[in-house]
Amino acid sequence: MPEASREPAPAARQALTRPFVGWLALAALVVALDQLAKWLVLSRLDFGEVVPVTGFFQLVLVYNPGAAFSFLADHSGWQRWFFIALALVVCGWLLAMLRHHQRERALPLAFSLIIGGAVGNVIDRIVHGAVVDFLYFHIGRHGWPAFNVADSAITVGVALMLWAQFRSPRDASRDTSTSENPS
Repeated sequence: MPEASREPAPAARQALTRPFVGWLALAALVVALDQLAKWLVLSRLDFGEVVPVTGFFQLVLVYNPGAAFSFLADHSGWQRWFFIALALVVCGWLLAMLRHHQRERALPLAFSLIIGGAVGNVIDRIVHGAVVDFLYFHIGRHGWPAFNVADSAITVGVALMLWAQFRSPRDASRDTSTSENPS
């Protein structure tokens, strides 16, 4: 009987390339920064406490059981598990996309930011039952809903992903290290 090869399968080798691991490390860094910021806020502020930083920015501790802009926040609690499941499915899809585009720059950066932000907010939903938000920008009495580092990473990631998808194919070919040079 021939001895089994100890070399990983081709799909496993592709998934664990240096670029892929680097993009995963970036996602992990986003999670770590998000959770560190939330830990600092949770350890220093009481729920609803406001700390003015500038005339248009405050730190405030609030919990958001819903999604962006408190979407579905007033429901009975089912949304917690729905948003956890949704985030995990999206992260799985983005990991597959990340593996496929790992040698590019813009798309994997976008995917890593979104994955890191989604995981950071999933941790909150599991641990606290809601997402911890603390960054509040306003002009007078009119303000943007409070958000966090994870939300910022997701927003930047989505914007970058959209930008990368809509730029010209010629620009996209310059973004990959494996692309052929145009004739």
